[in-house]
Amino acid sequence: MKILHVIPSIGPKRGGPSKAVLAMVKALRECGVDTEIATINDNGPYVLDVPFNQRIEYEGVPVWFFSKFSPQIQRFAFSVGADKGFIFSTDLTRWLWQHVKDYDLIETHYIFSYASTCAGIFARWQGVPYVVRTIGQLAPWGLTQSRLKKQLYSLLIERHNLNNAAAIHCTSASEAEDVRNFGIKTPTITLPLGVNQPIYLPDAKQKLHYLYEIPTDTPVVLFLSRLHYKKRPDLLVRSLGQLAAQDYNFHLILAGSGEPDYIDDLKNLIASLGLSSQTSFTGFVTGDNKQLLLQGCDIFVLPSFSENFGIAVAEAMAVGLPVIVTPGVQIAPEIAEARAGLVVEGEEDTLANAITQLLKSPELRQQLGKNGQNLANNRYSWNAIAQNLSTAYQSILAQKSIHK
Repeated sequence: MKILHVIPSIGPKRGGPSKAVLAMVKALRECGVDTEIATINDNGPYVLDVPFNQRIEYEGVPVWFFSKFSPQIQRFAFSVGADKGFIFSTDLTRWLWQHVKDYDLIETHYIFSYASTCAGIFARWQGVPYVVRTIGQLAPWGLTQSRLKKQLYSLLIERHNLNNAAAIHCTSASEAEDVRNFGIKTPTITLPLGVNQPIYLPDAKQKLHYLYEIPTDTPVVLFLSRLHYKKRPDLLVRSLGQLAAQDYNFHLILAGSGEPDYIDDLKNLIASLGLSSQTSFTGFVTGDNKQLLLQGCDIFVLPSFSENFGIAVAEAMAVGLPVIVTPGVQIAPEIAEARAGLVVEGEEDTLANAITQLLKSPELRQQLGKNGQNLANNRYSWNAIAQNLSTAYQSILAQKSIHK
């Protein structure tokens, strides 16, 4: 069984989805599935310095990279993919046409994107079964972004791709429901994403407080995601502004990259609320720096409008960090059921009250953190997920054989 995963970008600046596909392919290979990635050298506003048109080892998995074509033209023409953009590559197009038939099955990641659309069309034309991972883009909030362009793209291309797929790969029950609400009848596979077992850092709290010059008795609130209006760090800042006015003791760390204008707006908001001395910006973090934040902070908050899974939330739970999320994070029902965190509506007062609960009660923080760690260990194991995904692939290929 030879599988190809196609995604517009696996650049680290693209965040969770890029990281997830690398981990997914690595886990599949460890389960004995011959799996590769085809992608473009996109990395947000930058490009990856990688060889083109050849299979290389990247982050421990085999990847084919192809050159990104004309960022200016792509932005002007087809920015239907909201955050990813319609990243075009002539070389990828040519390679997919020539090599899709070399694989038993294709899995595409992201809809409303050139690479995934192209792979789906070529797979269909050449009789190769394909699976589509929508990555939350059929959620109601996602469909309102670039709405008219997405409606046109769906009418001309995307609905046909989705309806003719062998399966739609969803990561939560809510995402599967969004697929149905979009009118797609294709069978769904619902499997969560996974998290790698963390390497525990000794004295993480002490190191974090020292590094960011935070008093040792001050609880630290962590936002770790892209600094983007979809993720609503501004809502978190305004909620903390209420608490600061009531003399609550806390420090906020905003970890992630974003557009300079948006970051400037955040800094202005923070200054207007008198939170500048209680806030640190880290920029984009990875590796040990990321683990230091996850293991050294006291509360994790992601008040996102829409999040098909929320890999950073699962990573926080994996190290026992209590989380606060909004219903737009699609694993929120699992978090609520396991009492692994607090799920609250995305309103300023409601979020402020939830943070207050955890600031007041170290015991509640500890219990929620323990429950979250159990949830992550039991449900978000990459090995188990890869085994189940491999079984799903085998079922699809067996079904294809029956119909031959």
